[in-house]
Amino acid sequence: MSGNVQLLNDTLAAAKSEGRAALIAYLPAGFPTVTGGIEAVKAALDGGADVVEVGLPHSDPVLDGPVIQTADDIALRGGVRIADVMRTVREAHEATGKPILVMTYWNPIDRYGVERFTAELAEAGGAGCILPDLPVQESALWREHADKHGLATVFVVAPSSKDARLAEITAAGSGFVYAASLMGVTGTRESVGAQAEDLVRRTRATTGTPVCVGLGVSNAAQAAEVARFADGVIVGSAFVKRMLEAPDDAAGLEGVRALAADLAKGVRGQA
Repeated sequence: MSGNVQLLNDTLAAAKSEGRAALIAYLPAGFPTVTGGIEAVKAALDGGADVVEVGLPHSDPVLDGPVIQTADDIALRGGVRIADVMRTVREAHEATGKPILVMTYWNPIDRYGVERFTAELAEAGGAGCILPDLPVQESALWREHADKHGLATVFVVAPSSKDARLAEITAAGSGFVYAASLMGVTGTRESVGAQAEDLVRRTRATTGTPVCVGLGVSNAAQAAEVARFADGVIVGSAFVKRMLEAPDDAAGLEGVRALAADLAKGVRGQA
C-alpha cells in the first residue's frame, strides 16, 4: 500500500492557491492516553489544522522543549509503543481524510527496522516522516524505503545552516522543508523573529518545495506574522500546553479545537 505523500503535496498546494499558509499542528501520540491522543489530533484537524505531525514520544527529545518533554514522559510512562503511533495515524486519517505525518528521532526507527516502519506507516495512511536528527548524508536507506512506500521525507533546517548545506538538505527532502525559526528547542515565545524570514528566503533559493516554519508560534498574531513569508506555520507546544493545563480531558480537547480555529484565522490573515 502506498502512503499519502501526494495528499500532503495537494494540501499544501491548495492552501497556496487560496493565498495563505497551511496550518500544521503537532501532538504527541499516547498523550494523555493513546485514545485521548487520537481525539486530540482529530480536534486539531476539526478546528482548522490542514496537516498534523504525530510525535513519537522519545526519552531524549533533543529538539523538544519542556512542554513537549512533559507530554512525552506521560505517554512513555503510559506504555506507548510504535504500534500506538501507527494506530493514531490510521484513525486520525480515516476520520478526517487529512494528511498525517510522524515526527520522530532516528533511534526508534533504526531499532524497529526501516522497511517495517515505512511499510506500516504507509499502510496506516501516513503521509511521511519528519526526521530532525537524521543527517542527510546518512539518509539514503530511509529515503529509498520512504520513496518506495509513497512517504515524504521532511528534513529540518536551521538559521545556522549555510547556503550550500541548505541546498544539500532540500535536494534530498520531499513534502516540505521544516525551517526551525531559531536556534534552540520547541516552545512558545514572545516573538518569532527576522531569523525565520531570512531562513525561509535562503531555503526557497534552493528549492521549489514548500517551506514551513516551526518553533515558537503560539497564537494567531504570530501565525499571521509567519504566514506572511512561509508556506506553512507549525505549532506544537501551544497545543500540548492547552491539554496539560486543562482541568479534564474534555476541556483539553476543546482547548485544542479552539486554538486550531484561532490559528487558522491567523494563517488566513483574519487575526
